[in-house]
Amino acid sequence: FAQMGTRGTVTAASGFNPEADAQKLRAAMKGAGTDEKAIIQVLVHRSIAQRQFIKEAFKQLFGKDLADELRSELSGNFEKVVLGLLMLLPVYDAYELKNAVKVSAQCNERINLLRHAPCSPLSAILPSFYFLVYGRSLEDDICGDTSGMFQRVLVSLLTAGRDESSVVNEVQAMKDAKDIFEAGEGRWGTDEAAFLTVLCVRNRKHLLRVFEAYKSISGRDIEDSIKREMSGNLEDIFLAIVQCIKNKPAFFAEQLYKSMKGMGTTDSILIRIMVSRAEIDMIDIKMEFAKKYGKTLHSFIKGDTSGDYRAILLELCGGEK
Repeated sequence: FAQMGTRGTVTAASGFNPEADAQKLRAAMKGAGTDEKAIIQVLVHRSIAQRQFIKEAFKQLFGKDLADELRSELSGNFEKVVLGLLMLLPVYDAYELKNAVKVSAQCNERINLLRHAPCSPLSAILPSFYFLVYGRSLEDDICGDTSGMFQRVLVSLLTAGRDESSVVNEVQAMKDAKDIFEAGEGRWGTDEAAFLTVLCVRNRKHLLRVFEAYKSISGRDIEDSIKREMSGNLEDIFLAIVQCIKNKPAFFAEQLYKSMKGMGTTDSILIRIMVSRAEIDMIDIKMEFAKKYGKTLHSFIKGDTSGDYRAILLELCGGEK
């Protein structure tokens, strides 16, 4: 996990010294009050892999767990961002899912998390990490709180069933497009299983060809047909799959915009995306955000957050441009 991507705003620090960083973090937490700026300067400007070495150095030098120490010093959304930065990405995903399933009232939050599953480069190994950390089956937990076709789609996404090649079978692509059309627009009612078979299994390049063929057959973009034929969580998850296949950074830009527009901010979504994409494709997300909404992500964060929480998010954002 040392290099999750080449389009991130967070990169590995040169001249890295984990012991020195551990000392800086210890000093930031000693005495009265906490030096949040020092914590930001260390953690945001180190890669995920480097933060793991800092955690080891901290334990060796001080005999204490860095996450526990930070948890005792910090609070609120700033604490959530900092603790998220200390985790490997699949562990962070597992942690977020586990928190979301603690009480049934948070079912919608879990669904929000799983909606991002088709966009995660780690979704294939997430079930293994979830079991390793919590001793429970992610599939069992999902099935305990969902049902029907929505449940089947989630399980399919998290069982690594997608073809990872780049082969496009032209004959199969035309058949897939026709099957989806006949399962939706071309019949009374909707056969959602046909959508699952194609959208959750075929590789990205093949699906892009399917979407082209679908438009030539139906006269509609596949997103429009999904909106016409489905509703609720099933509509949301199928739209997320299509959007991620077409343009993953644009999908996350839209999620960030929705998390901050209107009254209040959906901090859980904002934090999750900023933490999990900072080292992968945040540069591209920022570009898509500005292109679609005419304002920078930086300006949105600045206007919707405050204090140390704002400061750490802006650092993850990587500047105005």
